[in-house]
Amino acid sequence: MPVLVITGTGTEVGKTVTTAAVAAAAVASGRSVAVLKAAQTGVGPDERGDAAEVVRLAGPVTASEIARYPEPLAPGTAARRAGRAPVRPQEVAETAAKLATEHDLVLVEGAGGLLVRFDEAGGTLADAAQLLRAPVLVVASAHLGTLNTTELTARELRGRGLDPLGVVIGSWPAEPDLASRCNVADLPYVAGAPLLGALPDGAGALAPADFRTAAPGWLAPRLNGRWDAAAFTQREAPAPFA
Repeated sequence: MPVLVITGTGTEVGKTVTTAAVAAAAVASGRSVAVLKAAQTGVGPDERGDAAEVVRLAGPVTASEIARYPEPLAPGTAARRAGRAPVRPQEVAETAAKLATEHDLVLVEGAGGLLVRFDEAGGTLADAAQLLRAPVLVVASAHLGTLNTTELTARELRGRGLDPLGVVIGSWPAEPDLASRCNVADLPYVAGAPLLGALPDGAGALAPADFRTAAPGWLAPRLNGRWDAAAFTQREAPAPFA
C-alpha cells in the first residue's frame, strides 16, 4: 500500500487529524511517509496548511502541496475566483506517484468529500484515486446523519471500481449519544468495509509528543496501530432493544 487516499464524508469530520494519526502510526512502525494535500483552500501564502499540520502532529513527514487558494471554498471554485490554475486529477496522481518512489507510504488528503470538484471539467479526488489505483480510507463523523453520507461515499467508490479500505471515525465524543453509539455497529455495515479506528474528540489539540504516542492506539493494525474494533464496539454500542 504505497499510496493511500484519505477522503471525508464531508467537511469538518476530522480528516486532517486522521491523516496525521495514520502518518504518526506509520512513522512509529519505521516507515517513511509523505503527505500530499492536492488543493489547500482558505489559507494565505504564509499560513500553515493541512499538510504542515500533519507534520506538526506526526513528526518527520514530508509535506507537499500542489496548489493553495485563499478562500475557504471547493478547490475548483476557489481556483476560479482567485484567477489561478486549478488542480487536475492527473497532476495529483503524478505527484503522488513520484513521492511513492521516495517514501514507503504516501497519504493523499482530499478537500471536503470525495466528489468535491477540483476543476471546471469536474475532476475529483475519486478520479485521482482511479488513476493511482489506490485504496481509499473514508473518514466519517460519529453523529446522526453519518450513515447516509458514508454509504453514499462507499457506493461511489465501488461504482468506480475502487473498494474503500475502511472507515475511521474522525472525532469520537467523550460522552457519545445514542445515535453515535449505534453508528459504531452500523458504519461498517453501510460502508461494506471494516471500522479501522476512532480518534477521540480533541485529538488535534494534544501536544505533538502526546499525539504521536497515542496515535497507534486509535487505529487498527491495518493502519499500523493496535486499536481493537471488536472491543471498541462491544464497549460503546448499546445493547439491542429487548
